[in-house]
Parts: sequence; structure tokens; C-alpha cells
Amino acid sequence: MSDGDLAVHCHLDRLLDERGITLSALAERVGITVVNLSVLKNDRAKAIRFSTLMALCRELDCTPGDLFSVGPAASPK
Repeated sequence: MSDGDLAVHCHLDRLLDERGITLSALAERVGITVVNLSVLKNDRAKAIRFSTLMALCRELDCTPGDLFSVGPAASPK
């Protein structure tokens, strides 16, 4: 498997579900727009600021490893 076959995957849906928090409530707590949080949630983000990552982890009581994983890239549709 080459680097081109790998992608970073966000597990925000699962974490929100497990904690009973809505996307809009999390966005407000973290100080990020719902649109930007949705981009992250849907694996379309190209980057994330460390300050945003730390705020997400604080509010979700998780680590970056809980929020993201690296695995096979999705096949193009």
C-alpha cells in the first residue's frame, strides 16, 4: 500500500453520537462554523489547526487518536 492509497478519516459522527452532542452544539462550544465542522466530519478537510484539534478533544473528552485514524482511501465514485 502506497501513501496515495491512505487517507485520514474523521470519527466525529461516532464521537458525537456516543456523547449525545449535536454538530451545532459542538461548533458553538469550539468556536468553529457548522459548515467547517461538517467538512471535517465528512473527510473533506485538508488541514486542521492544532488549536481547533485541542478544542475538539477538550469538548469531546477524547484524544486526537480517537478523533482521527489513517486507513485505506475511499474509492472514487
